[in-house]
Amino acid sequence: MTAEKKKRSKASAASDPIIPDKLYFRIGEVASLCRLPAYVLRFWETEFPQLKPVKSSTGQRMYRQRDVENVLRIKKLLYNEGFTIAGARQHLKDELKPSHRQDGLPFPKPRSADHLKKVRQGLHEILGILKTRR
Repeated sequence: MTAEKKKRSKASAASDPIIPDKLYFRIGEVASLCRLPAYVLRFWETEFPQLKPVKSSTGQRMYRQRDVENVLRIKKLLYNEGFTIAGARQHLKDELKPSHRQDGLPFPKPRSADHLKKVRQGLHEILGILKTRR
């Protein structure tokens, strides 16, 4: 294996840690698993509504598997993809919305051919007004 391949395999292994099959993780476990300081996790809890670890009777934060996956997703958005905190928050919020748009257009399809004709006619009228102003 070349040195370049070793670097790449180490980098991909570091960015995609294997999450143990446990019900709950303490904040220290999540911090070491995600390679983040615990204070960053506590801060992210205030910034991202997706991060809601339950607290034990002693007040210890207990992260579920889904919380750990969310931490890794947030870390990737902020550190690898260059999102701001507000941008990452909005991106995650948008991901949760069901996508009704399958054609990828930023505007809705016309309701009918008649509706499209009316829109086209209105655009021609606007074009006519603009031409007479020259």
